[in-house]
Amino acid sequence: MENVIWLSLIIVFLIIEIITVGLTSIWLAGGALVALILNCFGVNVVWQIVAFFVVSIVLMIFTRPFAKKYINSGRTKTNYESVIGKTAKVTETIDNLNETGGAIVDGQEWTARAKNPVGVIEKNEVVKITDIVGVKLIVEKLEK
Repeated sequence: MENVIWLSLIIVFLIIEIITVGLTSIWLAGGALVALILNCFGVNVVWQIVAFFVVSIVLMIFTRPFAKKYINSGRTKTNYESVIGKTAKVTETIDNLNETGGAIVDGQEWTARAKNPVGVIEKNEVVKITDIVGVKLIVEKLEK
């Protein structure tokens, strides 16, 4: 009976991995495979479960950094992510308290807010984009 359970878990984890393509459950499938092999050799179910968890954790710890580096390395940032870290020109004075401000980056106008909660950044200043919250750029003044 354990063979069916481990085989079912392998299939479920592989289906989840195929659907998400995010390296979310491949390690669990590896742990289930090792537990299935142990079951075929007649190892006690407690040791199968221990092996499942140990192998899954070890695979995650040692292969995840490699997988993130080489598998997702070609991923290009899209739309909003691509502007983080760039510079922009303030087109409307940024004043968080009055909830005003705008900036232009890559030819697109955005609503902007200062990273400093009480910050005011004057029109025509050059700023660095540090984050995006909703549809607002979060910016800080560039040091001269």
